[in-house]
Amino acid sequence: MGLIQNILAVIVVLGLLVTFHEFGHFWVARRCGVKVLRFSVGFGKPLWSTVDRHGTEFAVAAIPLGGYVKMLDEREAPVPEDQLDQAFNRKTVWQRIAIVAAGPIANFLLAIIAYWALFVAGTTTVAPLVGDVTPNSPAAEAGLAHGAEITSIQGDAMRSWEEINLKLVSMIGFNGDLMLEVQPEGSNASRVYQLPVANYMVRQDPPQPLQSLGITPWRPNVPAVLGQVIDGQAASQAGLRAGDRILSLNGEPVNDWMQFVSVIRENAGQTLEVDYQRGDEQGSLSLTPGRNPLESGGEVGYIGAGAQQVAWPEELQREIRYGPLEAVGQAVSRTGEMTLLTVDAIRKMLVGLISPSNLSGPITIAQISGDSARAGMEAFVGFLAYLSISLGVLNLLPIPVLDGGHLLYYFIEVVRGRPVSEQTQAVGLRIGLAMVGTLMLMALYFDLMRLW
Repeated sequence: MGLIQNILAVIVVLGLLVTFHEFGHFWVARRCGVKVLRFSVGFGKPLWSTVDRHGTEFAVAAIPLGGYVKMLDEREAPVPEDQLDQAFNRKTVWQRIAIVAAGPIANFLLAIIAYWALFVAGTTTVAPLVGDVTPNSPAAEAGLAHGAEITSIQGDAMRSWEEINLKLVSMIGFNGDLMLEVQPEGSNASRVYQLPVANYMVRQDPPQPLQSLGITPWRPNVPAVLGQVIDGQAASQAGLRAGDRILSLNGEPVNDWMQFVSVIRENAGQTLEVDYQRGDEQGSLSLTPGRNPLESGGEVGYIGAGAQQVAWPEELQREIRYGPLEAVGQAVSRTGEMTLLTVDAIRKMLVGLISPSNLSGPITIAQISGDSARAGMEAFVGFLAYLSISLGVLNLLPIPVLDGGHLLYYFIEVVRGRPVSEQTQAVGLRIGLAMVGTLMLMALYFDLMRLW
């Protein structure tokens, strides 16, 4: 069932992203007087198609991993003389720039719409209280204490762990004192702590913003009860089900979820004897955690299961909600922040601050799509917005075959006063295909490594 949900979720996500992206190209092309021959969501043989009064074929194809808008163009096929004025290549360079740029812009607009909906509907977060502080860590050296609420980082206000993680991820490679403003437990006064860091999270796989500082978020006591079990993973194969309470591992009592996770992580590939309770009955079984290799060496165990959710104290819950007009500004601001974060992450990956093993391909996207869909509409819409921004940014990279590569050619044409030669574009196309193909293979490889 989990696999089917993942597949359906990723089809919905990619379908929406591709449709918006291609509609951006389509809408602007129509406004510029270009004849659109086909608007396809997906590649390969059409599963459904129809033709409108303008002669445009709208199709849904079998492979839902992209899409395209095919326009009348003399470079691809002969064009009747009476339709030359509708050919893409006959339009002015600024019209061609507008048509090509419209796809990524549509993705940014989709993200704004998604964030606007979230802000109007309201999102519920929890206060970012510090739980445990790891000895000899930057947080411990600065004197950060249990129960303190983090209110700002480097002068930027923080309201949730999500905002804190995004801020910290943006600081990968930072050297110096990280400024945290907190409100100590039982006090209304704020205090500033300076956390000394060097090469913060450089090449971590995956990045661990809070753990790198020695901070564990405060959480209510979570019992060792399985909330979800992923089909095909170790927990499911061993016979565990959602709702099972873990009583002991190898005869040692398990008191809470974190203790359970700690033992699992320390026993990759080692068979454990598990005592559990299911309803009024108790049972035992053998569980062998899978192996998850770390880039730094070694491996940790995992079983493909999550904890049952517990209720947070009402006084620690925070609702973030805006009116329809105010939400527009907030949505634009959040989209801008996420866009800059994505661009900065690409830059840091190119200079070696972020490990390329953090690349995600279709398998990881499918898993996260399914997880976010199961977590609720708020998580799903938030993931949709983030992925839409990522698609927009990636398409604007100056790589031939991507929208950004075409825009690069057109801006060169603006400067030179004449188009880039067909021969140069053909060479660029081959280079672009090689680069994109290499990135796709790398992402798929890292997907499979994470899966195994």
